[in-house]
Amino acid sequence: MKKFKYIFTILSLVFALQSCDTDGLELSNPSQLSPETYFENEIQVRSAVNAVYANLQTIGTYSRNYYFMMDNMAHENEGNPQLEANKRLFLDFSFDASSELVNQFWDSSFRGINKANFVITNKEKIDLIPNALMSQESKDKYIGEAKFLRALYYFNLVTLYGGVPLITTVPESREGFPRNTVEEVYAQIISDLTDASQTLLPKTTEEKGRATRGAAYALLGKVQLYRGKYSEAMAAFDKIYGVYELTDNYFDNFMEETEHNSETIFGVEFDDDMGNNAFWNNAVSGEGPNEASLRGQSYGFVDWFNCYPSDVLLDEFEANDPRFKESFYVVGDTYAGGELTISEISLGRKAVWRKYQNYYKDANEDLQSGINFGIIRFADVLLMMAEAANETVDQDTAIDYINEVRDRVNMPLLSYGLTKAQVFDAIVHERMVELAGEQVRFADLKRWGMAAQELGQFGFQAGTHELLPIPEAEINSNSAINPEDQNSGY
Repeated sequence: MKKFKYIFTILSLVFALQSCDTDGLELSNPSQLSPETYFENEIQVRSAVNAVYANLQTIGTYSRNYYFMMDNMAHENEGNPQLEANKRLFLDFSFDASSELVNQFWDSSFRGINKANFVITNKEKIDLIPNALMSQESKDKYIGEAKFLRALYYFNLVTLYGGVPLITTVPESREGFPRNTVEEVYAQIISDLTDASQTLLPKTTEEKGRATRGAAYALLGKVQLYRGKYSEAMAAFDKIYGVYELTDNYFDNFMEETEHNSETIFGVEFDDDMGNNAFWNNAVSGEGPNEASLRGQSYGFVDWFNCYPSDVLLDEFEANDPRFKESFYVVGDTYAGGELTISEISLGRKAVWRKYQNYYKDANEDLQSGINFGIIRFADVLLMMAEAANETVDQDTAIDYINEVRDRVNMPLLSYGLTKAQVFDAIVHERMVELAGEQVRFADLKRWGMAAQELGQFGFQAGTHELLPIPEAEINSNSAINPEDQNSGY
């Protein structure tokens, strides 16, 4: 089996949180194992941690909603007529607190957090497992995985919603939790990632797909960069520089057969051989088999074809940049292992997505794509290092990092002697083309203060659309959050 299985039904049934208040929370089930008698051996600890990963695979997060929200808001995507209405809202920024996708991402992320809290708050009990049954290194690294995942869920939440309830224990009452400040949430994220970086295993010894020491440092550096703490970001990135390396073939990052390559730092695991029959009734819970993504079917040009790459994105590529051909198909290209040729594209689109599609080997997508969903890879880290170096070191050092990314695809290298502003413009360009369709563009535009300039024509309003609204369902169910706590403009 090429991947470990995330799903663990018993603990998924235990956690039934509908919001950040504790209505519906059930800590024991007479027909299942109870938390009071759990964590007696390594199998149970591993299963509990696997349940935390499971919420990365839900419709509410990376299996479906996340790529629509981020690609559409960034206008790397444009929508075809068949694009569903609840996803079209993100193209023109007409979503509100009642939006299904806004609610599901929040709900599924907090369920993942509560599963992580269940593991972390039982550390003392885990440490009591005899070393003959489970080594201390294993105990520590599983706690590290739970902390890494809690940090990831909170990082996604704080960047999308702003200050959110900070919950680090398993609730024991029905009392709700108020919103914490953005800085309080970031402080917890940094603490969790710092702890995780000390106990997680390196990529060379950890099972493929699980969080590693390098993943903790990479995410920590990204968090610090987003906060404008460039020296701290560079210090974290320096821990993994030289540990990872770019693949020779750019497209290796988007095929099933070349997953977990030298560039991979962390992603969501999918494997269509492991089943996906819980997909449609699994929007937020993480219960049951949900081991495949709908990305291929959703964007596929001979399948549902909900979206296509925008002209703004296509026009950003330099002439002869091989990443254009690796990211998109155009008329005249072959697919299905070279057996078929694209003679026309429906609706007259200039190009269609190739990244994360199975057309490199298949004539059609099926509902279950097993291509992993990359969250962070080394090329992303190199460009973030360039950004940090441009702010804190010097421009030539930043250019070196950019050129590592350009050299991999044989693009002309940048010359030394550029100004800080010129290097920044080069970073903006390089991130857009290198990471096209990888859900980083919208966050980049926000943190650079460029969102209104780039997205205003599509309905983005400064002071409002930097954040999603707090879900209406959360305000209605959480006694500690009132309508007055809603984000500005909603």
